[in-house]
Amino acid sequence: MWAARRLALWPCARAATAGLRAYHGDSVASLGTQTDAGSAVYQENYEQMKALVNQLHERMQSIKLGGGEKAQALHKSRGKLLPRERIDNLIDPGSPFLELSQFAGYQLYDNEEVPAGGIITGIGRVSGVECMILANDATVKGGTYFPVTVKKQLRAQEIAMQNRLPCIYLVDSGGAYLPRQADGFADRDHFGRIFYNQAIMSSQNIAQVKAATGEEVSAEDLGGADLHCRKSGVSDHCALDDHHALHLTRKAVRNLNYQKKLDVTIEPSEEPLFPADELYGIVGTNLKRSFDVREVIARIVDGSRFTEFKALYGDTLVTGIKPLEKHIT
Repeated sequence: MWAARRLALWPCARAATAGLRAYHGDSVASLGTQTDAGSAVYQENYEQMKALVNQLHERMQSIKLGGGEKAQALHKSRGKLLPRERIDNLIDPGSPFLELSQFAGYQLYDNEEVPAGGIITGIGRVSGVECMILANDATVKGGTYFPVTVKKQLRAQEIAMQNRLPCIYLVDSGGAYLPRQADGFADRDHFGRIFYNQAIMSSQNIAQVKAATGEEVSAEDLGGADLHCRKSGVSDHCALDDHHALHLTRKAVRNLNYQKKLDVTIEPSEEPLFPADELYGIVGTNLKRSFDVREVIARIVDGSRFTEFKALYGDTLVTGIKPLEKHIT
């Protein structure tokens, strides 16, 4: 009764919506309309945005090559796996890897290319446990740390800390990139912060697992696997090769006896009511051309359902609650 009176007092509040019931139900929260795919504006938007997305994918593929084919060939000639191969062999078979900050360092240092910032970070499932994985890319300047490498690793640690994700470090690094070392050591959020974060997370029972490769383990005279396993006691395990190291890492994570506790109910996800590729035709690349952001939301959220609030206040901003793969955000 109250809902009917309220709509009568405020006819602008979608009182004429077809099928509106006397209470707020799922159908009221559905968004989206059928687009006019044949219109000139839609087709122009679609073609321009599709071209831009294709360009993005091409650049992503280039970044995945790391230091390039020559550097990769040299790396593999030493009997080592490439960093992305290490991650693929580390995570559970068939499970996804959510890569973070892939464009870090892109065109940042003039003529010095630092693909992915020289380090690959992301969330992957290892022995059934979601972990933050950080893998140095030795094909990029020998795996040395640029300032952006440090920043990217600190960001990954911050995400791990906030979400209580065990961290796995696949280390294959030549240390700091000397020509830019002055920008990587002096401040509180520079190189030393990495080890500070490790100590803090360890004190919070967030596991830190390190698998060192390359320079850190092969040069025995400088202190490699044999010395640190037999004499110094710094290392816990001695791996025969990359595959063995990754096996030991998976075993270490499995022995954490870690069980993720969810504070929400997980239900099967639903596809939106409208095809996602229609976003190309709706948004486009012309920044002077406006569009209804609700049409964008309708092609992202589960079942195109969206409970909007403050719809009449500050109408240049749309706010609401949406189930995204059944997580309320």
